[in-house]
Amino acid sequence: MDDKTDHDIAIDIATRYLPEQSKPDEELYYFAYTIGIRNEGSVPARLIGRRWLIVDAIGFPREVTGEGVIGEQPRLRPGERFEYTSSTFFKTPFGTMEGSYTMRTDDGTEFQAQIPQFVLCIPRMLH
Repeated sequence: MDDKTDHDIAIDIATRYLPEQSKPDEELYYFAYTIGIRNEGSVPARLIGRRWLIVDAIGFPREVTGEGVIGEQPRLRPGERFEYTSSTFFKTPFGTMEGSYTMRTDDGTEFQAQIPQFVLCIPRMLH
């Protein structure tokens, strides 16, 4: 029996601190994050939008929405993977991000691919 669904997007995340862009004495910390998006579903899907909730260490939230990612709206056939790198900043040495991608299949069906929460943190800040 095949358990594959039409709409199944896997997301993996890697982060890194950007000390060369950060200014801790001005409470400005920059981080890069690389997102891998893999279509594990049975139909092609295009990433048409994103929604991010970015929260710093003291709980201050920012919401970011927009079309595609890094100026692209990649279409992923079943089994294909797309990867991109972007960045964000905090006024604290760590924070979190989470959100969702709006995906659209060739027949116009839209669905949300959840981006799990992840932590961005300067090295040796947390255990």
